[in-house]
Amino acid sequence: MLNVKIGAQPIIWSNDDFKDLGGQTPLETCLAEMREAGYRGTELGHKFPKNPSELKPILQTYGLALISGWHSTYLAENSLESEIESFKEHLNFLAAMGSRVVIVAECSRRIYADPAKALMFNFKDNDSMTDSEWKKVSQGLEHFAELAGEKDMKVAYHHHMGTVIQNLEQIDRLMETTKHLSLLGDTGHLAFAGENPLGVFKKYASRMSHVHLKNVRFGVVAQAQANGWSFEQAVREGVFTVPGDGGIDYEPIFEVLENAKYQGWLVVEAEQDPEKAKPFEFAKKGREYIYKKLKV
Repeated sequence: MLNVKIGAQPIIWSNDDFKDLGGQTPLETCLAEMREAGYRGTELGHKFPKNPSELKPILQTYGLALISGWHSTYLAENSLESEIESFKEHLNFLAAMGSRVVIVAECSRRIYADPAKALMFNFKDNDSMTDSEWKKVSQGLEHFAELAGEKDMKVAYHHHMGTVIQNLEQIDRLMETTKHLSLLGDTGHLAFAGENPLGVFKKYASRMSHVHLKNVRFGVVAQAQANGWSFEQAVREGVFTVPGDGGIDYEPIFEVLENAKYQGWLVVEAEQDPEKAKPFEFAKKGREYIYKKLKV
């Protein structure tokens, strides 16, 4: 049996990229429903205070731990010195909150937040970054992983649609050029990018320190590819959903994680329009599906 804890991403209630989705939902509603649905922890959202003295009592009220939080890096574009400064600030905040994992994603030339940019599905590895940019990104992320290691924390790299590292070829290159950096396995982003989540988990489960359980509706994926949709349009059209809904089979993925003795968090996540997909209902559906499949 997997020795894990189950958490949720507040993006189920209130979207960080497209803030009109769930924009009127109070943080307290998100946390109360998250706890009622049976979750033990949450990741950061844009409505969370970023001061530990403010955030700790709020989360304690709802019996939730802070699992981690996203940090955007711009290592391909900026100096390492400036990136170290912003990373350390985020690292220290998470450490003060008792988090053990830092989520990072390289956001130089990201297009996922631009409604005018169509997602790319077939680009090759060397179309995303030059060799010199790859070197800067890999070395920078490895340095961040070493800094986190000094606090007994892990840096988990989040591959993401609409960024320079979204498919397996790019993940392979990043993993080959780093040693201490770990991987965040996101089932939904893998499937959306045209990869087989099970195959990627089989390959990299031993390097995963964090997992996002997000499902996809493959019919919407096909529409996004055929019609040149932006990430925003795909989200609004319902490309993502929770485990227990959508097309990914999670049982063999859980088996891979169990065999790899994974002991991190499993975080349910799905960017949906809360007017179309009621957050509490989907959060509960995802949690119940996972507990049933894990027999916990």
